[in-house]
Amino acid sequence: METVRNESLAEQADVTGLLSLWREGDSSAVSALMPAVYAHLRRLAERAMRGERRDHTLQATALVHEAFVRLAEGAPIQWNDRRHFYAVAAGMMRRILVDHARTLCAARRGGGWQKTQLADSYGSGDPPCVDLLALDEALDRLHRVDARKARVVELRFFGGMSVAETAEALSVSKPTVILDTRLARAWLFSRLEDANGAF
Repeated sequence: METVRNESLAEQADVTGLLSLWREGDSSAVSALMPAVYAHLRRLAERAMRGERRDHTLQATALVHEAFVRLAEGAPIQWNDRRHFYAVAAGMMRRILVDHARTLCAARRGGGWQKTQLADSYGSGDPPCVDLLALDEALDRLHRVDARKARVVELRFFGGMSVAETAEALSVSKPTVILDTRLARAWLFSRLEDANGAF
């Protein structure tokens, strides 16, 4: 189901209106915004968490709340519309998951960071720390080469958005998102193989 498209016109207008008020400095708009966007953010968080191990200490609800708090307390953002908000929220969820992985890896390695081969799945035993961290580093490099392709990966992998949602968020066509996903994935896999010796 297309989560952005499933919002009623009234809900879309409400979110866009609250973002406009927030942009203009109305602090009460931030409090009113959370209930209006919570369900959509929860779906994004659940999708972002699908690739994580089953015993992950961070749950979707905590991810939503942490992302919203960081957005609310961070530097003011000139919101364009609800699509812009959801795209920024997806990026924030990525940062939170990466920060969480860094913290866990540092604790497990005694403060150090060790390279391991990327595993095909998070089956049993300790999940490899390098997966998310190496992907984050490669994604940062891709952003310097082709920002749109990096945003497509961020929205689809970390934000869990569909092709249609990503196309809407970035104001591009669905075929463009599909092509960008394929090219970005090949580019990232190549960098991850170079960095880790195997994928």
